[in-house]
Amino acid sequence: MSLLRTAKSVLSRPATSSLFTSKSIRKMHVESIPVWEGSGNNYAYLVTDDNTKEAVIIDPANPSEVLPHLKKATDSGIKLTNIINTHHHHDHAGGNVEILKSYPLPIIGGKDCTKVTKTPAHGETFTIGEGIKVKALHTPCHTQDSICFLFEDGNDKAVFTGDTLFIGGCGRFFEGKAEEMDTALNKTLGALPDDTKVYPGHEYTKGNVKFGVKVDQSEAIKKLEAFADANKQTQGKFTIGDEKKHNVFMRLDDPAVQKFTGKTGRVDVMAALREAKNSM
Repeated sequence: MSLLRTAKSVLSRPATSSLFTSKSIRKMHVESIPVWEGSGNNYAYLVTDDNTKEAVIIDPANPSEVLPHLKKATDSGIKLTNIINTHHHHDHAGGNVEILKSYPLPIIGGKDCTKVTKTPAHGETFTIGEGIKVKALHTPCHTQDSICFLFEDGNDKAVFTGDTLFIGGCGRFFEGKAEEMDTALNKTLGALPDDTKVYPGHEYTKGNVKFGVKVDQSEAIKKLEAFADANKQTQGKFTIGDEKKHNVFMRLDDPAVQKFTGKTGRVDVMAALREAKNSM
């Protein structure tokens, strides 16, 4: 058995991820699994190639909530091939040992993740089933082993960002510095196509937009605020292009953001924004 089973390594060719193909034939299906609602407000994600029924589970941190979804999926004919972790924190990789008891699968993730089998290099790609190509994007800062995963199928794209990028915000700099988060958000993730849908590791949008409107009252931020007020879940509803408009951590050169921080250099603006958000 290979380390990745059917997630076969493919050397650097851009991946094209999708929830639906351009011909409206569903190939990649994303099931969001909310866990620890009311406290951590995490998301695990079950991503399935509908043509082959091969699937991966991303960040199954709370087995008691995730395992029933996996049983339902496997009972319906879905074949789990891998566990994927976005980083080593317990609320993302802490369920691995328990999940492995029921599903002894290879684990793809950062080098410090529990029971990790394979840590892909930055830019390394692999496949799920026939149609889903996945690219690993190293985004160190929140943790040094943080990896975002770009899923592509046809013309559709989705990026699973763990605690690096949230809707309207970003993760704390627990193991990194402002310069690294600027690189992660604005060079690595910011270089993805604007129509790439964002699936973060937590539902933090209400808190993020509460901070965002203090920084700037732009139309884009007000629109996000209205959506967050009206919707309990925001994952997969916004794109990288949207984040460039309503996420202040991706607008470091914006005069309004610089005015709020009293800084002009990108790294200084990023650091000031994170400090202000931390103190909320």
